Amino acid sequence: MKIIGGGAKKVLYTLNTARSIGLLDSAKALKAKNACKACGLGMGGQHGGMTNELDEFPSVCNKSIQAQSTDIQPPIPKDVFKHDLAAFRELSAKELEHLGRLGQPIYKAKSEDRFQEVDWDWAIAQAAQKFALVSPKRSFFYSSGRSSNEAGFVLQLMARMYGTNNISNCSYYCHQATGEALGNTIGTGTSTVELNDIKGCDLFFLIGANPASNHPRLLHKLIELRRRGGKVIVINPLREAGLLQFAAPKMLSSLIKGGDEVASLYLQPRIGSDISLFKAIAKAILEQGGEAKTFIAEHGDGFADLHAHIEAQSWDELLQNCGVSRAEVDQVASFYIASENTIFAWGMGMTHHRHGVDNIEWISNLALMRGMVGKQYAGLLPLRGHSNVQGIGTIGVKPVLPEEVFKRIEKSFGVSLPTGPGMHTLQSLEAAHRGEIDAALMLGGNLFEATPDSRWAAEALDNIGFKLFLTTTLNRGHITGVDKGEVLILPVCARDEEPEPTTQESMFNYVRLSDGGIQRIASVRSEVAILADIASRLLPGNAIDFRAFKAHRRVREAIAKVVPGLEELADIDVAKQEFVVRGKVLHTPQFKTKDGRGRFVVPETLIEADSGERPFVLATLRSEGQFNSIIYEEKDSYRGVTHRQTVLMNQQDAVAMGLEEGSWVNLQSDFGEMKAVQVHIFDLPRGCLAAYYPEANVLASRLSDPRSHTPQFKSIAVSVFQAQPAGH
Repeated sequence: MKIIGGGAKKVLYTLNTARSIGLLDSAKALKAKNACKACGLGMGGQHGGMTNELDEFPSVCNKSIQAQSTDIQPPIPKDVFKHDLAAFRELSAKELEHLGRLGQPIYKAKSEDRFQEVDWDWAIAQAAQKFALVSPKRSFFYSSGRSSNEAGFVLQLMARMYGTNNISNCSYYCHQATGEALGNTIGTGTSTVELNDIKGCDLFFLIGANPASNHPRLLHKLIELRRRGGKVIVINPLREAGLLQFAAPKMLSSLIKGGDEVASLYLQPRIGSDISLFKAIAKAILEQGGEAKTFIAEHGDGFADLHAHIEAQSWDELLQNCGVSRAEVDQVASFYIASENTIFAWGMGMTHHRHGVDNIEWISNLALMRGMVGKQYAGLLPLRGHSNVQGIGTIGVKPVLPEEVFKRIEKSFGVSLPTGPGMHTLQSLEAAHRGEIDAALMLGGNLFEATPDSRWAAEALDNIGFKLFLTTTLNRGHITGVDKGEVLILPVCARDEEPEPTTQESMFNYVRLSDGGIQRIASVRSEVAILADIASRLLPGNAIDFRAFKAHRRVREAIAKVVPGLEELADIDVAKQEFVVRGKVLHTPQFKTKDGRGRFVVPETLIEADSGERPFVLATLRSEGQFNSIIYEEKDSYRGVTHRQTVLMNQQDAVAMGLEEGSWVNLQSDFGEMKAVQVHIFDLPRGCLAAYYPEANVLASRLSDPRSHTPQFKSIAVSVFQAQPAGH
């Protein structure tokens, strides 16, 4: 049976999920003026809960409903914590998420095997005392992308005043490669386009991403593009049903006719071979005389070196490496040359490699070759995951602050910030594994399951003497790697429950104001208030009055003073005027480089797909029923998969190994083994496999991109062995 993305089934799924949490509760949550808690595409805020910045209604999807479904839960009953850690570990990720909300602080003493509820005063005092006893150099602070700008700013300021730059966020495991590459080529690390630009583009490259599952509201924009005669080029090793045909729930006509075609052309390169494909496209453009000569002369540097490099490439070698035909490459080049306005969008299929920065630099090269950066309706669009991961980076949750921000903080507060090097996410865990971290604070997220080499990650976390988590619900990161040391978990307000407004930044650089104000559980507290209370006890007499930051407006006023482009934050709660961060969207070819020109680069890629002695390359991926590491349902409806212990495999590869649909196999890499995995025949290139994240992280290595430090979740060398069915 043909699978189509979206459609009536998704409408019914959304309705049933809303019913399960209560129609009145879900309607109240979705209608409130709060930014969506799911992907970075963004909606909600002051335009209305189900409205985007273009005033398009309804702007909502099943991801929004899923995110609400676990927030609108009652607290976990106290008696549940009578069970030991072993009992919690028997639960699946989905079962943990659906135990309920965390309603009271819980604490596990050193070498104990269970949590107990504690009161708030004791919890805040304990957190401050534990960090006070630790050398700042032997600590780290981490944030997910779901927290607010206000909480992130207080977190990084507290850490720096405490004396460390070991401050990082989840982007080091996702789009850090994007920031590094775009900073090198155009001088800014975020999207150069705004949402309205998609309305005017005539060609959209969708590379290494599956927005049908992860950013569903983007699909109706692509359908609109196709309906007005534009084209969508999909580059993805997996042939995804939702990128072939999608019935957009927002578009009645699309539902009635059973879906619209999304991809005009669908290329399936081998996993990790993207640079060979990008070089081939560039070579075809040059051979067809399609480069934008005037733009390059007036606004580009380094093109001569790039031209010489591309000309020296062998067609046979490029096509053999990527597995894409010459006819397909020529068709892409023809579409691109005929385009007036092109947008390039990409996801973690591009960044999760040891050459992730190189991948994005080649995308930037292709955009600059045709003058498709620095103009309206054209540009570069990284598809961000978490709803505020971009904002968390903008306000400084990272090891190195921009020089201007660093100086402004020192001047504004009259303080001296630490100047020593800070550790990024993976570095912090490597230090922990060596026994060099004594305390860590994790603001949201699931650092354990976000980290490759799962066994190693658990050992690293277990070596940390004191771990402090701020969260709404429990996940595997709270019960794994916690045996030896002390653990304190503090329950926080969800975004729409914050007692005062907070702000978030979308992947389009658009800052939203979330009103908060919904009360579901009286005993949970604001992230901002918790951090301010800990900081005031940890740093008594500090030049910064952290207690004042419990008023969110004071935090925004501070951000507005020190972070360029966010000046309008100062009175956003009064003006109610949301905005695009100044200087990020590029509608004119004035780039943020030192000379204002775009840079063509020739990355020195040493490796693309690294299979070593193992015959397959495996990519980890998300299912339709999950968001990041959060599992909402076990099946993957768009891929026809019924459970997560599944490997997607090319049919010819399966036949060659004597396997068929439903066969059981073990997957083995140089770093771990995934046992009793069931084969699902899927359309992807020979020699390529895919399995679900985070379960397949046991196979992933800590080998990472040398510039972005992002692990290679999407290019893991593996072997496949026949196995007994699960339970045998």
